[in-house]
Amino acid sequence: MKPTRRTFLLAGAAAALLPGVTAAAAAPKAVTALQPYASYWYPDSLPSGTPGAGITWRSLKAWRAADDPDLAFNAAAVPLAPRFTPTPANPTARTDQARIQSLVSFGPTSGNPSQGSATADYYALTHWAYIDELVFWGGSSGEGLILAPNAPVVDAAHRHGVRVLGNVFLPPVAYGGQLQWTRDLVQRDAAGRYPLAAQLVAVAAAYGFDGWFVNAETGGGDAALGADMQGFLRELKSLAAARGQRVTWYDSMTVNGNVSWQGALNAQNQPFFEAADDMFLDFRWTAGSLVSSGQRAEQLGRTRYELWAGVDVEANGWNTSVNWDAIVPTGSPHVTSLGFYRPEWTRNHLPADGRAPGEFHAADDRFWTGRSLDPSRPDATDRWRAPSVTVADRSTVTSVPFASVFNTGHGLRWYEDGVVTSDVPWNHLGLQDRLPSRRWVVHTEGQRPTVTFDFADAWRGGSSVLVDGELDRPTTVDVYATRLPITGDTVVELTHRCDAGAVNVELAVATAEPSAPGATPPYTYLPVSSVNHWGTVAVPLTGLTGTVHSIAVRLTPVDPGSPVRWRLGALAVRTAPPRTPAAPTAFRITAASAGDLRFGWQPAPDGVRHHTLHRLLPDGTRRFLGGTCQRAYFVGGLRPEQGERAARFELRAVGELYTSSAPVTVNHTW
Repeated sequence: MKPTRRTFLLAGAAAALLPGVTAAAAAPKAVTALQPYASYWYPDSLPSGTPGAGITWRSLKAWRAADDPDLAFNAAAVPLAPRFTPTPANPTARTDQARIQSLVSFGPTSGNPSQGSATADYYALTHWAYIDELVFWGGSSGEGLILAPNAPVVDAAHRHGVRVLGNVFLPPVAYGGQLQWTRDLVQRDAAGRYPLAAQLVAVAAAYGFDGWFVNAETGGGDAALGADMQGFLRELKSLAAARGQRVTWYDSMTVNGNVSWQGALNAQNQPFFEAADDMFLDFRWTAGSLVSSGQRAEQLGRTRYELWAGVDVEANGWNTSVNWDAIVPTGSPHVTSLGFYRPEWTRNHLPADGRAPGEFHAADDRFWTGRSLDPSRPDATDRWRAPSVTVADRSTVTSVPFASVFNTGHGLRWYEDGVVTSDVPWNHLGLQDRLPSRRWVVHTEGQRPTVTFDFADAWRGGSSVLVDGELDRPTTVDVYATRLPITGDTVVELTHRCDAGAVNVELAVATAEPSAPGATPPYTYLPVSSVNHWGTVAVPLTGLTGTVHSIAVRLTPVDPGSPVRWRLGALAVRTAPPRTPAAPTAFRITAASAGDLRFGWQPAPDGVRHHTLHRLLPDGTRRFLGGTCQRAYFVGGLRPEQGERAARFELRAVGELYTSSAPVTVNHTW
């Protein structure tokens, strides 16, 4: 690793962090700080001295789920969804070869809020369809070395079928690494077991994520330490597999116990690869070393696609010079899988005053889809070989009921039924919908409009889909690849609006796959009533049988060539009237400090997508405070309204079709 890649890891956060109480507490307690943060630890021994402001030093060996005061805020709630691969959007995207692992720093090691924050400036990843595994990157010698992903990231990833790994980072000596921490990690107990391996598996199980990325870069070891690390990895993998978890090894330590990045699978690191599920190859690979690495993996009875060839995009994003043909050649089988280091460059490279959600998504779409911004029409002159050009997208839309309000997990305001109920910017990836997997495929013989997530208006959440352009011919926009069974009662609902111009709207439904990669699905078109304000139209799939493979919308201009701005605010597929979920129970304030409150509750047993928390104001209106998939939530900085002696809060469960339960309420006396 180049030292510059580590610089960011040394910075601490300034936010204070003190233990609160669990959501199961019987009565509120007054404490000095209640904001919960994502968890991080040292393996066992702590640094000498005292931690910096806002940093808490913890030992993983001493961790116990029953004693974790923030577990209710940090435990993911969404199970890993099964996914399928539709016919690729273009002829070069492969369905069964290279995969993608993405190493992302969503925030600092310390001071990373558990459940989002009051800003829209956030790496709200939406292109999950191309990713197999996401690594929650971070760690530093001054804060902690072992990071558990925060719950919103895991919930969003799982909704799209993507596994999330926590990070074990043993830093180079030049960046404060201590060999003792490596020895702590691989220590054995009296029975010869590796207690920290069991602890890592227990944390992942309690927090609801999918395993660990192990990155041992502290030099100075010997062959005995190398052997201990191999034994530790074997036990970690064995324990992890029993809980459905995985282990990735980073190409760093070699069998002699020292650190020497190989950029290949070879005799120096083969035992570590054999002890893990896969390996991230350091960036110094060559075309020849990747070929030999793939061959060696297959000689071991493994697949070459269990090797992630590292591509460092932290500094230059899509301007990074990459020998793509060494990894994912277009005319022959892929050589290995692909590992992106720090693709959140798409946010970080923007100026501080240019990170509005729309600007971020424009950059992120360019990274994942390519310069054409249409995965069905790759730009052959683009030097950046975007993932959509090489890797087929996947989808998790396989069961009914299904609904989406195209919420990306951040926004400038919060909308409910088209009305703003909070004007505070926000981010919370756990509220993100299952989003369209191929963005944006447009079929037209005329001028192609711009299709984007837009944050100036929404039906629910913070965003809608905006189609904007001078339409001169009928234009079909693919929305979802699906595997939804059709019955005599199947209905598709569209919530849409036309802001400018006039179009005839049709629902496009395909009951079979396209004839070839890149071809248009065999759509049947069903009329949809046009509206100039938010309206929901139910379209029965009368006359169709089998399985819905693709859902799209076709817009035909009434006045060809005139500007059109059309929004899609929600889409739902159901076979019965929407069911109202049961209300949560035991809603209470579990801790309070001035205007900072912790809430806890018991969710209904099934049918709940997430919960929303509102404040009831003295004038009778409701103000949105936040939403979460967890059974606890923190709100900070509240103040009494004019003449208010007690604040009143209400909690609702929200179902898969965005129906809300009856509210439950609690008061807080000022």
